Amino acid sequence: MSRDQELKERWDLVVQKLSNQFADGDTLDLDAIIYLIGVQELGQLNRSFKKDQKLDLMHIAICKVLTPYGYYEFDFVDEDGWPHYKAKATLPHLKAGEQSILMKEAIVNYFVETEFID
Repeated sequence: MSRDQELKERWDLVVQKLSNQFADGDTLDLDAIIYLIGVQELGQLNRSFKKDQKLDLMHIAICKVLTPYGYYEFDFVDEDGWPHYKAKATLPHLKAGEQSILMKEAIVNYFVETEFID
């Protein structure tokens, strides 16, 4: 199986499982999955967030999933329990489709690492 085909199948599995668990079967998009990862990483599951906090959650998720690629490094957790990362390398300039592939690959790897999928 090609690498692209494997990524597609694993991505579809992540989307299906998360959509069934969090969206009553509606299909979650990439941004919604990034948000869910941010909430998971923050660990404050039973609360609501303001708009700016939702953007911060998405930033946490992006940093977390791109850490294994060497772009970010975990720095510290602040007094409110929010994780902070520092940039280690500049993200490459990618076309929109290439960015999407990188994020999907990073998210799939995150869910493999957390044993959400095989």
